[in-house]
Amino acid sequence: MENRRKPASLAATLDINCDCKEYVIDYLERAFPTRQMRVFTDDTGTPRSVPMEDEDGNPVYNPEAEAARDQLIEQLCALPPIMSALDGLLEHFGHDRVAEVTGRTKRLISSGGGRQKLETRSTRTSQAEAAAFMEGRKRMLVFSDAGGTGRSYHASKDVVNQEQRVHLLLEPGWRADRAIQGLGRTHRTHQASTPLFRPVTTDCKGELRFTSTIARRLDSLGALTRGQRQTGGQNLFDPADNLESEYACAALVSWFHLLVGGKLTSVSHAEFESRTGLELCDKDGVMKDELPPIQRWLNRILALPIALQNKIFDEFLSLVETRVSAAREAGRLDVGVETILVDRATLIEDTLLRTDPVSGATSHLLTIEIEHRRVPVSLERILHIADNDATAEFLINTKSGKVALQTKARALMEEKEGTPIPRVELMRPTRREYMREHELFESAWTLLDRDVFSAKWREEAEEAASKIDTETVRLATGLLLPIWSALPSDHLVVNRIADKAGNSWLGRLVFDEHIVQLFTKLGIDRAENLPPQDIVKSAFSGRAVDLSRPFPMTIRRALVNGSPRIELVGAPSQQLAWLKSIGCFTEVIQYRTRVFLPVPTATAILAHVLHGAPVP
Repeated sequence: MENRRKPASLAATLDINCDCKEYVIDYLERAFPTRQMRVFTDDTGTPRSVPMEDEDGNPVYNPEAEAARDQLIEQLCALPPIMSALDGLLEHFGHDRVAEVTGRTKRLISSGGGRQKLETRSTRTSQAEAAAFMEGRKRMLVFSDAGGTGRSYHASKDVVNQEQRVHLLLEPGWRADRAIQGLGRTHRTHQASTPLFRPVTTDCKGELRFTSTIARRLDSLGALTRGQRQTGGQNLFDPADNLESEYACAALVSWFHLLVGGKLTSVSHAEFESRTGLELCDKDGVMKDELPPIQRWLNRILALPIALQNKIFDEFLSLVETRVSAAREAGRLDVGVETILVDRATLIEDTLLRTDPVSGATSHLLTIEIEHRRVPVSLERILHIADNDATAEFLINTKSGKVALQTKARALMEEKEGTPIPRVELMRPTRREYMREHELFESAWTLLDRDVFSAKWREEAEEAASKIDTETVRLATGLLLPIWSALPSDHLVVNRIADKAGNSWLGRLVFDEHIVQLFTKLGIDRAENLPPQDIVKSAFSGRAVDLSRPFPMTIRRALVNGSPRIELVGAPSQQLAWLKSIGCFTEVIQYRTRVFLPVPTATAILAHVLHGAPVP
């Protein structure tokens, strides 16, 4: 080994191996079970074991166990050295290209001829390395918790290196606050471009245990909202990534039932209990009421062979994805606060919903017109995805003429029988969607040539990039807790609307079909004074609306012969002729005359009923 102060002679040059192998060897020497155990039966008839001792009280060791330990240590010591991630990056790319900002004071650097040099590092060394990265002299930067404190590595407009940062999250540890703090080093204000965050894991599914801990603690950090987490993590984790959420816990219970029922292919019930030591059934073979918690299950799974880990996790994650997808489709998925970034937002109307009698705080319903430009996926990006995915196929919809890239998605699982439900993901220029395989076969999607796909994709992407979408949204904001029960229960997402001018509003979205119900529950206005189109939308979405003029009646959605209709309930018999004259129609069903509004002209007819407006 070389030292800059006093170079070593050739005979004294050492081959330094800095890996973590000695920790494993020390662990095996101390913790490998070699004590001989003696089995006995206690007073209750339960077999137990205690360490065996000889006549002099000395411990007795099992020679077979000692031989197995020594053989394992011998094999481990014969394996090639394993570099740490930091040393591996420096070895592969070279220390002259990688800036290292960590807390270590010494490091080994390989020089020409296979020699190694010991380099001493100080605080000034880290400052110089960070400056080299920000000035563009070194293209890569590796920093740790110790090296990231108080520093900024974002693409600031005041530095030379303004290229987009691609932040790889490697070995995040167990603390979510530190992980987010590290992500914030490359995502700050006054930056030329936003960073791209990429969590790095191996193909060992058991490693999801660690990223799951970060995802769970992100969800439990009370001081952070979803919008603030986006500032640090950019939607880094999906709800299905949290393996300790309510969806994952419920999925684990289903997995236990499928395992005991013999409906899983990864492992049998007996083998699972033998390998993990987790008992799911009592002596009578009945499943226990108190099953192992998910934290214990995850820790035991990590001790299984990697191939078996992957099989078990594939089944378990399928159950988690099934529950998360069902909650998302039903509008019950709690994702905290989501930020809607738009190019321009204009406040059109501000309606006061409630004023708190004690504090004077107010609740408002804002009508906001938002404009946002679509950001399509480039052709180069989608072709790169296709080239690196063996399951990718180019598709075109024969009805719409639109194209999509099909890739294999995580399968769902039927919870009663454990039958996998294969799915595919369709990536479009501006969105992505999931379809079950049997639904895809029955659809209008067909295979397409790569060249034709490329031309079609480029055309769709250019068309989408040139369009500006404009829509009007309503946002309940202000003091929401007192009016929370009046807000729609099938859409629990809290949104933050922010535009490029710095305007921002935080609240819950209220759709058109919810307006009438919200106003009537809060007693703000009588339903008949609301716009007819809102009443029709509310009724057609399944929310009945009670009206008092020109006579007491209810507008609701009805299903007749499988087709939805808008029904007027409570109309007096003497008003039937007048209602039919303005466009309503009647039908006798089960000896009862029912009045319906034609769906295409329901708004105009209802406006005439309420306000006497002429029907076109």
